[in-house]
Amino acid sequence: MARTTTEKPKATAMGSRMKRAEDPRLITGSSTYVDDIKLAGMLYVTFVRSVHANANIVSVNTEAAKASAGVMEVLTGKDVSHLIGSVPCAAAIPGLKFPKQPVLAVDAVRFVGEPVVAIVASDRYAGRDAADLVEIEYEPLPAAVDVEAAMKPDSPKVHPQFENNIAFTFPFPQKGGGDIEKAFAGAHKIVTQRLVNQRLAPIAMECRAVAAQYNAGEESITLWSSTQIPHLMRTQVAIMLGVPENRVRVIAPEVGGGFGSKLNVYREEALLAYLARKLGRPVKWAETRRENIVGTIQGRAQVNEVEVAVKKDGTVLGLRCKLIADLGAYHQLLTPAIPTLTGLMLSGPYKIPAVRMDLVGVFTNKTATDAYRGAGRPEATYVVERMMDRVAQELGMDPVAVRRKNFVKPKEFPYATATGLSYDSGNYQKALDQALENAGYEKLRKEQARLRKQGRYLGIGLSSYVEICALGPSSAMPAGGWESATVRIAPTGKVTILSGASPHGQGEETSFMQIACDRLGVSPADVVVVHGDTALVQYGIGTFGSRATAVGGTAVWMCLEQIREKAKKFAAAMLKARPEQIVVKGAIYSVKGKPKAQTTFQNIALATYTAKILPKGETPGLEATAFFEPTNFTFPFGTHVAVVEVDGETGEIQCRRYVAVDDCGKVINPLLVDGQVQGGIAQAMGQALWEEVVYDENGQILTGSLMDYAIPRAAYLPRFETSRTETPTNVNPMGVKGVGEAGTIGCTPAIVNAVVDALSPFGVKHIEMPLRPEKVWRVIHQGRAIA
Repeated sequence: MARTTTEKPKATAMGSRMKRAEDPRLITGSSTYVDDIKLAGMLYVTFVRSVHANANIVSVNTEAAKASAGVMEVLTGKDVSHLIGSVPCAAAIPGLKFPKQPVLAVDAVRFVGEPVVAIVASDRYAGRDAADLVEIEYEPLPAAVDVEAAMKPDSPKVHPQFENNIAFTFPFPQKGGGDIEKAFAGAHKIVTQRLVNQRLAPIAMECRAVAAQYNAGEESITLWSSTQIPHLMRTQVAIMLGVPENRVRVIAPEVGGGFGSKLNVYREEALLAYLARKLGRPVKWAETRRENIVGTIQGRAQVNEVEVAVKKDGTVLGLRCKLIADLGAYHQLLTPAIPTLTGLMLSGPYKIPAVRMDLVGVFTNKTATDAYRGAGRPEATYVVERMMDRVAQELGMDPVAVRRKNFVKPKEFPYATATGLSYDSGNYQKALDQALENAGYEKLRKEQARLRKQGRYLGIGLSSYVEICALGPSSAMPAGGWESATVRIAPTGKVTILSGASPHGQGEETSFMQIACDRLGVSPADVVVVHGDTALVQYGIGTFGSRATAVGGTAVWMCLEQIREKAKKFAAAMLKARPEQIVVKGAIYSVKGKPKAQTTFQNIALATYTAKILPKGETPGLEATAFFEPTNFTFPFGTHVAVVEVDGETGEIQCRRYVAVDDCGKVINPLLVDGQVQGGIAQAMGQALWEEVVYDENGQILTGSLMDYAIPRAAYLPRFETSRTETPTNVNPMGVKGVGEAGTIGCTPAIVNAVVDALSPFGVKHIEMPLRPEKVWRVIHQGRAIA
């Protein structure tokens, strides 16, 4: 998919607030999403999905559906279970129970929304009509819904072949972790708290969609999918279908948001590829919003029992956490791995000498959980930052003082955490100081005291976070942690970048263009960025974990450096000089000490293709491919401050101000950074205040549409006051760290801390999310009753 821009040239592109190259086509509606694809003879797929959370399938009668007008094919699980492999899971945890996940349920269903029958029809309407004619007889079974109850021996079993619902246990860290027993034995006080990260639905603006076409002459399949990982999907779909991978092409056209929910290989991709080959006609399926909420992965769903050992002065000696992860009914690509990321980040930005997490992954009769913006790290930051405020409460200290007391100091980097990580760089104190200054912290505390005398409840909440980004070294990743790029220079000097990353709203078409302009001195109008097509782009890993620029962008940088070095050799030959004498300034290549002896990058590009002058040992053309393997993760950080006022009569929460200071290393485009931070804050406010996927005791989803699942509206949010510090990393040559998940990670505890702070006159120490007015109202009235 080609991308172009019409931005005017700039002296230096990196660091400037250039508008996104992607935006004109998105704003004008001229871009192409999967559901925009229309091919001759295209058929449409409709799914009949389970209405039960746990049931045996007694019979499936599809005769009436097959006879319905416009229906071309009707498939059940028994038709395809021997032809299409199980949905893949890449996570590797010792002792992991792995239930097979068929593309269509065969003998039983394990969650509401599981696909049972696939109908192929001439249009969507015919498919929906036929779906109503399918008769499925179920034998309903008791469902395991509550994750803690599902752990008990007498709980209904999600998968009868296993003795219980515990999918795995994982003590963390496996090595090291400090002396946790000593830490707690020597504590002045042990602060405990139960903390729940509720289930969330990612709600990407574009629901998932898949189209597939089979070419009988080439025996090849082309699959269009709204995915974050086109190359990994190609590999996995080929394996599921048992076809050669080089006969499968995956294209990710425009993708309308993913937030981790499209970092997966789902049942529908393999099934539609199979149908296209079986029927010899192109097929398409586009998810409805209700299907999206029940059929696409969900996020968070963690229960934590946390203990923190502290000294009198607020020094944290140790943190111990029992984490129960609600996995849902099946493993998606990374389901079991997500809660392990929570364990990795339980040190936060603090010097905690001993950390222990006992993780239990539990099957329930619900939709699978997997990566959702932040993927385990927001959960960790919520645990750490809520506990820092709880420590301050118990010791009668200012929350700022507790954080300062425990911060890793700038001179202590690289810093080895008790969880086994090596933080690359940081200045946590600076980010905190700037946030407090921007918010006017001391004035806010005085205003808080004044308003309390008037019976008004102002709250100030802090969150100092560090996150793990630029995922990451291949040794720590299930499917490789490197990223690839190819840069091709045309004879006219035009630049084409082919990235193995697959951005879908983050803005890498713009940032990669800026890197090229900076290194080659070309105009933005000269640069095209191509991604998301496995037939055009060399193999790549994909976009997730705030890695596209820090890892994928570095691969682009490496290509550009190779091209500059080759261009210098050609320039030297053209100018009758030695390569080491060549000075590069933008697109001008000159001889040191002889400024008039010069040529341009465009002239050099042409010379590499005409090859009239060929430096010794060089080949014609100007092109480079690079694979960047990082030596470490990167660790962005920051401090967020939320200021809320709670209505004591109604429980309504007004977010008066939100101040964010983030540090993502060197910044290529401040406009992109601001956009990523603001979007992340909005999603995190959704979790803190409104959002929750709710199931009843039978496993029926009660929040199955946007009439019931509450996401934030623009009018609900304050103006975000964003700024940044800049602490480069040494993990990559650009010094960039990543920023796509920062707002989501930093915001949630800041909001909850602010609300709890506002309600401290009522003796409130904690409230579980989401902080809906009714819940807050009850807490206030309980506090008044006690008082």
